[in-house]
Amino acid sequence: MLRFRKTITISSGKRKQKTEERHRSPEVPEGMWSKCPRCGQILYNEDRKQAYDICSKCGYYARMGAYDRIAMVVDTGSFEEWEKELPDRNPLGFRGYERKRTELRESTGLSEAVIAGRARIYQEPCVLVVCDARFMMASMGYTVGEKITRAVERAIKERLSVILFACSAGARMQEGIVSLMQMAKTSAALKKHSDAGLFSMVVLTDPTMGGVMASFAMLGDIILGEPRALAGFAGPRVIKQTIGQTLPDGFQRTEFLLEHGFIDMIVERKEMKEKLYQLLFYHNTRHRAAKHEKEPLHFRQYKKKEKRKQGRTDAWERVKRSRMQGRPTAMDYISLLFQNFLELHGDRISGDDKAVIGGIASIGGVSVTVIAQQKGRNTKENIERNFAMPNPEGYRKALRLMRQAEKFHRPVICFVDTPGAFCGIQAEERGQGEAIARNLYEMSSLKVPVLTLLIGEGGSGGALALAVANEVWMLENATYSILSPEGFASILWKDSSRAKEAAQVMKITAEDLRQLGIIEKIIPEENPTVEIAAYLKHEICGFIEKYNRIEPQKLAEMRYKRFRRM
Repeated sequence: MLRFRKTITISSGKRKQKTEERHRSPEVPEGMWSKCPRCGQILYNEDRKQAYDICSKCGYYARMGAYDRIAMVVDTGSFEEWEKELPDRNPLGFRGYERKRTELRESTGLSEAVIAGRARIYQEPCVLVVCDARFMMASMGYTVGEKITRAVERAIKERLSVILFACSAGARMQEGIVSLMQMAKTSAALKKHSDAGLFSMVVLTDPTMGGVMASFAMLGDIILGEPRALAGFAGPRVIKQTIGQTLPDGFQRTEFLLEHGFIDMIVERKEMKEKLYQLLFYHNTRHRAAKHEKEPLHFRQYKKKEKRKQGRTDAWERVKRSRMQGRPTAMDYISLLFQNFLELHGDRISGDDKAVIGGIASIGGVSVTVIAQQKGRNTKENIERNFAMPNPEGYRKALRLMRQAEKFHRPVICFVDTPGAFCGIQAEERGQGEAIARNLYEMSSLKVPVLTLLIGEGGSGGALALAVANEVWMLENATYSILSPEGFASILWKDSSRAKEAAQVMKITAEDLRQLGIIEKIIPEENPTVEIAAYLKHEICGFIEKYNRIEPQKLAEMRYKRFRRM
């Protein structure tokens, strides 16, 4: 806080009096102004508060008090605080610990470093747990761990989602090993909450470090982060001193975590309430049974065109069309088919592969998980997305989202469009084969409906890793094959120039694959993309309506039998 002080010149008589009066007038009320720690801008506190404690000049995110943060995201008057007063503990008999906490209660108005209670966000009910760095840097001792655990346990009893705003310097040193045990206690409570089929979400704020980062802060079904928030296990100074290396710019910031696959998205404060609401809406059980919408526009016209007999197109021509620049990508179809698609990022292990996108969306009023291999619309985008050739982290991200879909009973819709899984040194080092195998293994027993749409190239195991489905549909100009025709010709005939001939032999077109029993449906493509999407939307809604009536265990058994017949 910037304070304006009187300046007194050391002199005598009238000169001293005039100097004192000049520097005292006009009076500046205490607490009216503050200084941005990053850029030094002087900020009017009322304006800064209206801007959610963000510097208007450089965009610096100041730390927010817990009650201010609660007011930012909940419906007015909806927050009901729980367990405001809990008995203090001083398990080590640490000298001066009680006095320090008493002083902090008086100066901050907080009873401890965390506030918990029930709230509503645009009428969606939830349990809210918010850490406050003003109280011993929100370090986690017994009382903090107990408040969090009690809130989660009560959420289980009341069948409520939990949102945790994490902020901490780590374990509370004054409580020693007892503080360490709070990591296990809070984690175990969240496991019970998850096993009850309930949703939890964490928002990482500045700073989230140490034992908190290594416990409840990384255990949400969805993990969000505020921009540029510091978040990591060991502090940057400790790491630098230990390894003797200069750390890269942005190290342990939320942007770093997003790039390395550990959080789902970064959310600006002004958008936080809306984003929390959307995620709560998708996960609250009362929204799952909505009926799908009426027949889409263009559907009747499309059905008539579909019935017209098509002449058989040369297989090599289909290959060229499937690879054609400008062909609609997965994101093009997602934007036409679904409402409110929220992309989620990361495999929670090592990275976020841009060749695979995934998230939650709504179609016909039903929440679904959408996973897709995404090609670029131009050369720059293709390079960024690795030409839709996934690395292991792409398949692991997909599997993470599929497991999440199973937990929350959401159908899974996959879009396949890849020349194949990426073959490279690093992909092999990170376990490309294991990642694909794990997807095949886990998808076979998912207890939710799974639909895969082949919209372009379907290359080898890289495509199959998203196609262990109850049904597989293909656009008529898509292909699905053991490998590319060029690779096939090179291996069998030692002559890649015979790719056209190989395409015929391989039986990779939609017509061939339906005859072989590999796919269930062909989607004609002579209509404009918007009409194709309208038809697909109707068919997908029908698929969901049909398969949602089937018992979860039977869905998995049907999927097993589908492949057992092949």
